[in-house]
Amino acid sequence: QVQLVESGGGLVQAGGSLRLSCAASGRTFSDYNMGWFRQAPGKEREFVAQISWSGHSTYYGDSVKGRFTISRDNTKNTVYLQMNSLKPEDTALYYCAAGLHGNNMARRYDYWGQGTQVTVSS
Repeated sequence: QVQLVESGGGLVQAGGSLRLSCAASGRTFSDYNMGWFRQAPGKEREFVAQISWSGHSTYYGDSVKGRFTISRDNTKNTVYLQMNSLKPEDTALYYCAAGLHGNNMARRYDYWGQGTQVTVSS
């Protein structure tokens, strides 16, 4: 089992920045690819970003490329999502997820956090 706890969400004005964190416990964190997904009310869950177990490769959804950065610190069992130039359409509940073969598809992830709310005002 892997337990994931997100933090860092909140209310921010358009153009602002937030940094989300996801702390992991349980099994060996560095075994897992990590991903961030988001879900807005009435919409399907959307892929945001993925980072490989080593941190050497990253992948982003088209809507966040150039604005968001995913990173991880395997010594702290934590993955981060730096979000810059935020837009109102970024408003959603943001989830982190862990999967041995995690990629841009939610079904490839085995463990999920409870989510942290990000609200961007115009």
